[in-house]
Amino acid sequence: MLTPDEPRPVLLMNTVWANRSQIHDDLTTVSGLRDFLGVPADQGDLEAFRALRQALRDLAGVLTEDTRAVAQNRDLERAAAEVNRAARSARQWPQLAVRDGELLRDNESEGPLAVQALASIAAEAVELFTGENRVLLRACYAPGCVLYFVKDHPRREWCSPGCGNRVRAARHYRRNRGESPGPNGFS
Repeated sequence: MLTPDEPRPVLLMNTVWANRSQIHDDLTTVSGLRDFLGVPADQGDLEAFRALRQALRDLAGVLTEDTRAVAQNRDLERAAAEVNRAARSARQWPQLAVRDGELLRDNESEGPLAVQALASIAAEAVELFTGENRVLLRACYAPGCVLYFVKDHPRREWCSPGCGNRVRAARHYRRNRGESPGPNGFS
């Protein structure tokens, strides 16, 4: 199970996921987008989020030097333009808020809620891909996995404990059969 603590751009990228038999896409319907966002959305929003997701996956693939087949054929110029378009889609501005006697930053926005979410996720992606934590973004190289994650612990190597368990089980199986492991402990 993927941690819900991942940044929203990573969560959006990971609406494409795989199990043992196939790759799945949580954003094939407007209903799927509504479930992901928790706000009303329409067909235009679905198309915008799918375009942003592909752009984020392309950029993450380059940033992480992802060699998995699912991350090939990237168009960086198109991906950057898509993120910028999405970031401009809703007007946003910072505001001060006071909560429990403490000053906090809030972002106010105009426009439909789905458009606000699109712009906000795109802005967060710009920070993720250009900020100091960009070096922590990783592609999960567990067998069959297509997810990305932010390495939030020095020993974390996989997107989820399940992927780590699959790698360890494959390594154990190969060791007991006398096979040598491939890169990252699996073949």
